[in-house]
Amino acid sequence: MSNLILYELEGCPYCAKVKNKLSELDLEYESKTVPRSHSERTEVQEVSGQTGVPVLVDEEHGIDAMPESDDIVEYLDETYGTAAN
Repeated sequence: MSNLILYELEGCPYCAKVKNKLSELDLEYESKTVPRSHSERTEVQEVSGQTGVPVLVDEEHGIDAMPESDDIVEYLDETYGTAAN
């Protein structure tokens, strides 16, 4: 079981980019869908200090809250992809 948690919003292209990478790497993760309204995104704000998504949490590797889809995809490749081997 993975310790990955992805805060996401349905229909978000940046979230889809991260989900595609997670799928490509065959990684299990817990999806937490945030409300559409930024003012209601209290959970992701408590975790990351901001209301934007996607945000990745990887407790196993000490990542408390990583924002920005490009950074997340790069991290996943480096940590779990062929670059990690």
